Amino acid sequence: MKRIVLTGGGTAGHVTPNMALVPKLTEEGYDIAYIGSYDGMERKLIEDIDLPYYGISSGKLRRYFDPKNFTDPFRVLKGYFEAKKILKKLRPNVVFSKGGFVTVPVVIAARRLHIPVIIHESDITPGLANKLSIPSASRVCCNFPETIEHLPKGKAVLTGSPIRQELFQGRRDQGLKLCGFQPDKPVLLIIGGSLGSVAINNAIRSNLDELLKTYQLIHLCGKGNLDQSLEGRKGYRQFEYVKDDLKHYFACADIIVSRAGANAICELLALRKPNILIPLGLNASRGDQILNAKSFEKQGYSYVLQEEDVTTDTLLNAVNTVYKNRQTYIDAMNQSQQANPIDTIVNLANELSASGR
Repeated sequence: MKRIVLTGGGTAGHVTPNMALVPKLTEEGYDIAYIGSYDGMERKLIEDIDLPYYGISSGKLRRYFDPKNFTDPFRVLKGYFEAKKILKKLRPNVVFSKGGFVTVPVVIAARRLHIPVIIHESDITPGLANKLSIPSASRVCCNFPETIEHLPKGKAVLTGSPIRQELFQGRRDQGLKLCGFQPDKPVLLIIGGSLGSVAINNAIRSNLDELLKTYQLIHLCGKGNLDQSLEGRKGYRQFEYVKDDLKHYFACADIIVSRAGANAICELLALRKPNILIPLGLNASRGDQILNAKSFEKQGYSYVLQEEDVTTDTLLNAVNTVYKNRQTYIDAMNQSQQANPIDTIVNLANELSASGR
């Protein structure tokens, strides 16, 4: 039996793409194991889907001064020896790494054991963990054409991001029913991230009267951001967070307002949903969401509104513009080369498993 080790952790964005690969890998006959940190958030996600989980020591790699910078290298070194021991025991044909600091010792250990490694880089420019790992990789998958120039020649493969297949199983009628919405009025879905966005939430709610004249709104406002005064408002439903029913809300949405995290926007592309992207600003990130959004805008997939430019007027204009031109965005997305990321990545795994390099 073929065997693959998946690794990735620290945030959901480093774990859910791995989870999206599992059904196809199982179908292809792979025995699957997962390496993450001892107590990272990835542990529960992976154990919930009944995959064998192996924890290793992990340290964060920082670009700034922190007292932990003196101790974390030893934790990474310990993680390397633990990963090497696990890989010797499992003897996988290939390792797939989605990124996060826990993956660095796993990838380096795999390289030392002559196990082929596939890395997936979500953003336009590689993060620090992947920068350290890329020299040990056989292939590097990416989401954006612009990323290829940042990668070693011959290693880069434009795949897109693996998308959870359940997102394609949503039903418009079920989404409308869950919200109590009318079938003949367009639906606007707002996704501000798990913690929400003050700027987006305020702009939506300040514009609610005007927006409700034309649209029905599903507002995922983030933890602790519900506005009780708006409960029961016709045409407006607010949630802190949605899990199981998200597929139905995607299905009934005509346009979507979203942050510009790489996995999130790849889901919008895969679902062919016209969208407005509001990336995190430089004060809250390394600027990767801004670059992601610019790439999607350049390819005609998205309308981009910078966070500092979000007002009631600019947001309303963006929503109306995208809705009016929604078919143009859909047509552009239909031309995307990222047809089936899961099949492409699994085919790469098959090739490397067969060749051993």
